[in-house]
Amino acid sequence: MREKLEQIRAKAMEAMEGLHDLTQLEEFRVKTLGKKGELTLVLREMGSLPAEERPVMGQLANEIRSTLERELSRKTAELKEAELEKRLESETIDVTIPGKRPALGGLHPLTIVLNELEEIFLGMGFDVAEGPEVEYDLYNFEYLNIPQNHPARDVQDTFYINDNILLRTHTSPVQIRTMLKQKPPVKIICPGRVYRSDAVDATHSPIFHQIEGLVVDKNITMGDLKGVLDVFAKQVFGSETRTRFRPHHFPFTEPSAEVDVSCAICHGEGCRVCSHTGWIEILGAGMVHPKVLRYCGIDPEVYSGFAFGMGLDRITNLKYGIDDIRLLFENDIRFLKQF
Repeated sequence: MREKLEQIRAKAMEAMEGLHDLTQLEEFRVKTLGKKGELTLVLREMGSLPAEERPVMGQLANEIRSTLERELSRKTAELKEAELEKRLESETIDVTIPGKRPALGGLHPLTIVLNELEEIFLGMGFDVAEGPEVEYDLYNFEYLNIPQNHPARDVQDTFYINDNILLRTHTSPVQIRTMLKQKPPVKIICPGRVYRSDAVDATHSPIFHQIEGLVVDKNITMGDLKGVLDVFAKQVFGSETRTRFRPHHFPFTEPSAEVDVSCAICHGEGCRVCSHTGWIEILGAGMVHPKVLRYCGIDPEVYSGFAFGMGLDRITNLKYGIDDIRLLFENDIRFLKQF
């Protein structure tokens, strides 16, 4: 038995030197020291030895097991270190190589134009006001002098949630909410998303964007309105831009007007863009109707005001020469990359 144990030790020590990865080393450990390993099988024969030899053989076997386990631990650490060095060598990073700059997105054309318009009006002393897109009929229609059965409601093509709640058809409810909680002077713009049940085509969408303005104070006149819109038009479309007011009707303003700007393409001479008229309609405006002021608790004998509203999508299309509103909503990367 002594010879068998010594052979196991010598054979194991020699075999370990030829092992070069951890998988082989584990297989060797199981084969030599496992429950069915060579050393264990030899120790099972100790029962056949004379009683006086068993302690000697047991001590020798334990000594050999300890030696092999110690060598296995040393070999395991050695192989792990070699494996780590190999991996570090293969994964070396050259810190002198320039980094890859991540691709950056850009602002949507609607956002670009909205930021520009907000800057223009903020520069004229306006504040930005916001309100809910799901609105009460009271604020969306009635306080704006559009009572039940008023023909203007048919034009709006409204998305109703129930009899009293709807998706706002314009941002004018924000003006009402502001006047109800803030007494004059009031000077705000109200940008936001609005909804109407329109069929989708090149110029219509059930979802679009508006930006409206409201000024209420003492001695506000139509001249103030024209001055503000003239400054706005020149800032957006160029210093040579002219404005033109045409009589119109809106239930919430009196008098009311539609506002045109001289065509930036032909400078008023007439072209395909302006239908050869030299003018392009951009917004509606007027003096706030006295009934609207009264609904909001403002005395129209003391205060007056003007309001205006424009389609942000239309202004964006005119500014960039976009001929289809659907391009603003379809998220075509080829289109958006141009901005």
